[in-house]
Order: sequence, then structure tokens, then C-alpha cells
Amino acid sequence: MKRIICLVAACLMLAAGPGYTDQNQSAESTGVKDEYADIRDALQTCVACHGEKGVSEIPANPILAGQEFYYLYVQLKDIKSGLRDSAIMYPMVAGIEKDELKRIADYFSKQSWPAVDYIADDKDIITAKKAVTAGQCVACHLGSFSGNSRVPRLAGQHTEYLQNTMLDFKHKVRLNSPSKGALFASYSEQDIQSLARYLTGHKGQ
Repeated sequence: MKRIICLVAACLMLAAGPGYTDQNQSAESTGVKDEYADIRDALQTCVACHGEKGVSEIPANPILAGQEFYYLYVQLKDIKSGLRDSAIMYPMVAGIEKDELKRIADYFSKQSWPAVDYIADDKDIITAKKAVTAGQCVACHLGSFSGNSRVPRLAGQHTEYLQNTMLDFKHKVRLNSPSKGALFASYSEQDIQSLARYLTGHKGQ
């Protein structure tokens, strides 16, 4: 249901939303150049599901604001090529050229990651830390889970999105990172739920 609502919202934004046009006009009136003017239509589609400036308020949709640039670009590229399957996202990026995908990734990477007040409970923290140690997660995601180039920020991300993504890897729905698929296949669904909640509550420090 959330995916259907999201797709409808994106269509409505494409059809009617004047917000970015107003933003462009405002920038012109103040003499400030809008460096993303050429991709504002594409960005307008993105915010229908991912929120203003990529600060998603829908738990199933990831926060993009402040995410790693190269990670964002690779995911968009993989969705466009079909390497990462996404029935919702594919129609959105299918007609967008490589350079524009990079510009979209650049825009969201330069926004500020929102503050998240969630705190995981002690039981989840204990379970998650065991999973983190077993999977050597900090080798790539760093101890802060704040991301690094190709590696996404996980700290403060929506629990539902994190859980769904890890389950997609576990059940071979998402195939654009075989190493993640092998890792999560070894985790129970309870491990994944605890890990998702732990990461949401992590402050990225």
C-alpha cells in the first residue's frame, strides 16, 4: 500500500507541483544561482517519496539527506540497469542520463542528515552487537556507521527501511551486493530486527 501511495504521490508531483519553479524564481530574484536548476524536475519527483531535501518521513523509504554521494549514485545506476530490482524506482530513473544521476546523488549528499531521537533497548543492543562482531560490519561501515564513499550511512536510518533491506538481502530479493546476501543469510530474522533498531538509535559518532 505504501508503495502505491508513493507512486501516486510522485505522479501528482510531476503533474502539478509548483514548489521548485517557485524556488527557481526566488533564486533568480535574489541573484543567487541555483546550481541544481537543470535537475529540479527530477528532484521534485524524488521528494514525493523521500521528503523535502531527502528527509524521509515515511519509515519504509530511506533518508537520503546526507547519505554518501558515491553510494547514492551507484544505487541509482544499479536500479536503472536492473541490477538492483525496484518496481517503484525503475520508472523514475529509467530515462535519466548518467550525468544527471550523479547530480541527483550530489544534491542529496550535500543535505544535512536529520537528528533521530530513537533509542534501542538493551536487549536489541546486546543482540545487535553480537551480529556486528560476527559480520565484521565496522570493517566497512566504520564504528560510527556513518558511511564512507561506496558504503552507506546506517546510523539514524529508518528502522523499517533497514530491516526490509536486510531481509531482501537475506531472501535474495536484492542482488547487487552478493557479500551482503551471504552475510544476512546467516542471520535470523530476530537478529536483523534487533540490528535495524540498534542502527536507527546509533548517533553516528
